[in-house]
Amino acid sequence: MGRHTWGKAVASALLMAVTVAAVSGCSSAEAEDKKPATTAAAPTVSLDEATIDFQAAVDEYDTVGCESTEPGTCWEQMQAVIEPASTLRQAMNTDESVGPEFWSEAYALIDIMEEGMTVGEDQFTNRPKVLGSAHDLYDWLDEHPVQ
Repeated sequence: MGRHTWGKAVASALLMAVTVAAVSGCSSAEAEDKKPATTAAAPTVSLDEATIDFQAAVDEYDTVGCESTEPGTCWEQMQAVIEPASTLRQAMNTDESVGPEFWSEAYALIDIMEEGMTVGEDQFTNRPKVLGSAHDLYDWLDEHPVQ
């Protein structure tokens, strides 16, 4: 199962479990007594893999590009760049080789990218936030390798 569909599968399973508990008349105390002793950990991606995936997405955007000034023409490319940026953030959060201070500029760039995505489906004005910051993050990662 791909990284992108895993979260949807977990959310669906949780929704189904809540629905089954509600339909069966199971109280919250009963539900707590019946939950499994261990839960599966979220799959993790290595920092190296997340960096490679993110930079590959930016390279792909540079190959495909988006020169149009028409709204709605680059949304797919922006989504293709923001998804691996989110995975990269998760990998940075779990990396123990350096502290969070090391990542502060990278976090700020991902924040700008995410802010650009909140504008909605490609309003043209969000492209510099998403795609420009993606290029800045790409460069930052090259300039700040983690050993």
